[in-house]
Amino acid sequence: MRAAHTLDRTRVVTWANGLTLGRMISAPALAAAITAPAPRLAALLFALAVASDFLDGALARRRGETSALGGLLDHAADAVLVTSGLAGLAYAGSVPLLLPPLILLAFAQYALDSRALAGRALRPSSLGRWNGIAYYALLGTPVVRDALGLSFPADASVRGLGWLLVASTLLSIADRARALLRARRGG
Repeated sequence: MRAAHTLDRTRVVTWANGLTLGRMISAPALAAAITAPAPRLAALLFALAVASDFLDGALARRRGETSALGGLLDHAADAVLVTSGLAGLAYAGSVPLLLPPLILLAFAQYALDSRALAGRALRPSSLGRWNGIAYYALLGTPVVRDALGLSFPADASVRGLGWLLVASTLLSIADRARALLRARRGG
C-alpha cells in the first residue's frame, strides 16, 4: 500500500503540466533572444509562452487533472518566464534592474504564505493578480514592438511602466506581509 504523503504520479505527469514545464524551460531562451538581440525569436518564444499559459489550465480542467501542484507549477512558470524576460530587458536597459528580483520575491512570498509547498491551493490577492498580468504586458510590449520594427512605445515609457510595477510589487509584498501578521495575531 502506498503512503499517503507520496505524490500520485498520474496527477504529476500530465499534458497540462508538460505544457507548463515547457514554458518554464523556454524562459532562458527568451532572455537570451532578448539580449542577443533576436527580436523575432523573442516574439515567437513569448507568443508560445502566452499560448501555453492559456492552454495548460484549460487542458487540465478538460482532462480532469487539476491539482494544487499544477496551480503552483503554473504560477512558478509564469514567475520564471516573466522574471527571465524582464531580466533580459533590464540588461538591455529597458526596465528597472530592481523589477526581476522583486517579482521572484513576491512569488516566493505568495507560495510560502499560501503554504503551496504543503499541497494547499494558492491564496491570490487582487493586486498580485493584476501585477501578474502587468508583468506579461510589460514584457510583451517591447518584445512585440522590436519584432515589428516599431518605435512606439519608446523605451522611456516602458521604463516608466516598469517603475510603476516596482512600486505596485512592493505594495503587494507589504500588503501580503501585513495580512499575514494580522492573521498570526488573530485579528
